[in-house]
Amino acid sequence: MNSDSDFIKTVFGLKLKQQRQKKNWSLQDLAVKTGLSKSYLNEIENGKKYPKHDKIIQLSEALNCTFDDLVSTKLDKSLAPFNEILQSDFFKEIPLDLFGINKNNLISIISDAPKKVTAFINALIEISQNYNLGKERFYFAVMRSFQELYDNYFPEIEEKVVLFAEENQLEISKNLQSDILEDILTEKFNYRIQSEDFEQYETLDKLRSLFVPEKKLLLLNRKLEPDQKTFILAKEIGFNVLELKNRPNTYSWLDFGSFEEILNNFYASYFAGALLISKEKTIEKTSEFFLENNWKPKSFENLIESFTNSPETFYYRLTNILSSELGIKDLFYLCLVKKKDSDKIQILKELHLNHQQAPHANATNEHYCRRWIAVKNLHLLKENETLTDAQISHYKDQGFSYLVISTSQKNPFSDGSNRSYCLGILLNSQTIKKINFIKSSALKTINVGVTCESCSIADCEVRQAPPTRLEKEHFNSSMKNSIERVRKDIL
Repeated sequence: MNSDSDFIKTVFGLKLKQQRQKKNWSLQDLAVKTGLSKSYLNEIENGKKYPKHDKIIQLSEALNCTFDDLVSTKLDKSLAPFNEILQSDFFKEIPLDLFGINKNNLISIISDAPKKVTAFINALIEISQNYNLGKERFYFAVMRSFQELYDNYFPEIEEKVVLFAEENQLEISKNLQSDILEDILTEKFNYRIQSEDFEQYETLDKLRSLFVPEKKLLLLNRKLEPDQKTFILAKEIGFNVLELKNRPNTYSWLDFGSFEEILNNFYASYFAGALLISKEKTIEKTSEFFLENNWKPKSFENLIESFTNSPETFYYRLTNILSSELGIKDLFYLCLVKKKDSDKIQILKELHLNHQQAPHANATNEHYCRRWIAVKNLHLLKENETLTDAQISHYKDQGFSYLVISTSQKNPFSDGSNRSYCLGILLNSQTIKKINFIKSSALKTINVGVTCESCSIADCEVRQAPPTRLEKEHFNSSMKNSIERVRKDIL
């Protein structure tokens, strides 16, 4: 709950509803017996209003209960489990309004069966603990759901970027210099910006930036690449233009105090991406690229380079635009990482638009399919190289095919790890019409799975583990079929 006042109003409303239901009265019945309006009583029960002293007396007399029965915040046995929910992080942190959920309506639903709902929430907590789903991963999952709900496109931020660029006579292009953004931060927003040698602080060697709000001081790591510096400065401008007060103070996540910080960090990052990569030019040039008859990796690399030196920024920018502007609704974005001297592949970031697409992150330490183009690129990548390629990935078990384009490169700000960024577009009648090179002989169709443990491809030459999860599913299915045969024989 947002405050003690909210908690008191909610508890009072629950108790009033409980007393009314004990007598099998409707709200209209209670309104007739007390002389209070039905709408007023409804607002009380939904925790929106708290009645004055004389109104509480009217209610207690009509319901034949004591004044204290209604005003005490102590919940009786039947409502006791609800107390845990009311004061849990669920109501304190999760922004239900982002998803169009009215908190009071939700409370009303939960109050009808508090024990069952508490048991359900406890089950979710237990599942999250078993799968090592901590608070941080839970909140980022909520953030992704919010992005996916809006197709990762936020026109109000796009509009503010255009207005900001016009007001400051900026051209949204690759040539936008960090010096110009630095001047805007210092002159318009009273920042002090300085380069810092974070190596002297040992573990901060890889920290990209640190903002000290008490002094409006932005410290930038001296090791930053020009594009990294530009993005951080653009993001700082986003925090200020969008008036986002609750925010993280480091570029790389170290900790966060609330979900609002995660949300505001996303908004500022979105602003930065839109300020550095023009929506109109991306629509124009990406449409031209899709009209090419043959798949050529160099053509896609040239497309990226016309906007930015950061493939990651461009790939992510496409997720803002393809669905909203080019009508390509079903797609996914993944960022995969392979650390130095390790064969383990991790999915660092993911986004699915329209519905949960076939490839997705797995929290059970299973082995991602090595037939994915993004994974193959990671293993083929040489030192200081950028590698781009594409394939049609056919998920035999799900029956879906995707055009998957991937670019891999050494992460310039880490100790030897490599990253792959990939964009997958579901192939259907609409997308096939929009992408001319989909039938190019240069594009190979490859049967793939999600993880080795759940994959049915029998002759896979790069399998890293047996299909244990799939075998278990088949065993259980066989058991059920056998039981049905036994039943038929007996009956």
